[in-house]
Amino acid sequence: MNNKILACIDHSSYFTSVCDYAAWAAVRLGAPLEFIHVLDRHPEKAQRIDFSGSIGLGAQENLLTDLSNLDEQRSKVAQEAGRQLIQAAKQCASVGGVSDAEGRQRSGELLETLAEMEESARLFVLGKRGETAGQAVQHLGSNLERVARALHRPILVVTQAFQAPDNFMIAFDGSATTRKGVEMIASSPLFQGLPCHVVMAATSTPTTEEHLQWAQNTLRGHGFDVVATMVDGDAEKVLSDYVKDRQIDVLVMGAYGHSRIRQLLVGSTATTMLRTSSIPVLLLR
Repeated sequence: MNNKILACIDHSSYFTSVCDYAAWAAVRLGAPLEFIHVLDRHPEKAQRIDFSGSIGLGAQENLLTDLSNLDEQRSKVAQEAGRQLIQAAKQCASVGGVSDAEGRQRSGELLETLAEMEESARLFVLGKRGETAGQAVQHLGSNLERVARALHRPILVVTQAFQAPDNFMIAFDGSATTRKGVEMIASSPLFQGLPCHVVMAATSTPTTEEHLQWAQNTLRGHGFDVVATMVDGDAEKVLSDYVKDRQIDVLVMGAYGHSRIRQLLVGSTATTMLRTSSIPVLLLR
């Protein structure tokens, strides 16, 4: 069943935030929570050097054996560190109200692992950057970009500091994809009871006004308190300014759309939006 919250954890500075937001989502959705820790199938190994010209054959064989043993020890240490990480994640989730969280450790590539588990997922939760990524503010983890483009379930990309959301904003452009996103949010318990802002970066015309009114009516019909706003201008700037001015806690976006919103999630602008966002971004497929 596609009902699990799957939270990807590692030793990065996003660990606690991923755990907290995953627990928050699991409680809101009434869904089981599972933490996933993926060990690289090809961890960095000690450099293998050809000593054949400088030491005897027996000594060379002994050295290679020692290096192989060292690799094995490193693997065991990584596995144990992963088990401890999962235990810490479960404890964190328990504080957040989820006492029966599960944990799984896998070896391989992150994207391949998540793709295999996607059928059981209702929502993925990932940090903005992983432990191997640089910590510069403008750097986005390469795994996140690949995952966001490849998976078909919703993905909550979290920032370092957890804050239980008090409101949220939907970036809307009137396309079939973003309409589907509005319907998903309207029928989901994830944000029920929280004030909703629907923002459309577009010029006011009878058509765009009709689109925005549809979104507002759909959400209100499911009990949401909605503020619907249309602002003419560059979509990236419009959305960023609105988030800052209204102190929005979570930004919801469709992974694909059209018009100026589509520019945000296809090509380099998508990366820029995720990089610069100071709040979690929920990507809907």
